[in-house]
Amino acid sequence: MHLYDERLTVPAAWWFFVVLAGCLFGGLLLPLGPGPAAAGLVLVVAVFGPLVHRYGSARIVVTPGTLVVGDRAIPIDELGTTEILDAGEAVEWRTYKANARALLLLRAYVPTALRVELRGPHHRAPYLYLSTRRPMNLATILAFTRR
Repeated sequence: MHLYDERLTVPAAWWFFVVLAGCLFGGLLLPLGPGPAAAGLVLVVAVFGPLVHRYGSARIVVTPGTLVVGDRAIPIDELGTTEILDAGEAVEWRTYKANARALLLLRAYVPTALRVELRGPHHRAPYLYLSTRRPMNLATILAFTRR
């Protein structure tokens, strides 16, 4: 049972730029004929489309005992305090306040974030930085599941 599930999809403009790059590459190949131009379009979309899809498929999932961030599962009882970051604070924690050992699920196109401290002897990272479009909801769910 998922208490919280968020997929950090890329903005629609990114898909437009993939198709635009394909069209531009196809246009470069147009003097060679319509076949190479179409092949250039398909090639660019076939290469960059899956990359954009993979980058936008990152998920944050909260189940009753676990926080799943990307491909990493963290037990809820190893989470400390949470801090909701607005757009300005999120930029600060992504840049000069950042710790090099922190676990980041960073998506620059998501302006808000949640910072969750990690407690536990086997965590070398001091905190999690989670880009999220709904930081208040995620913080509330995490607080609810810790009880």
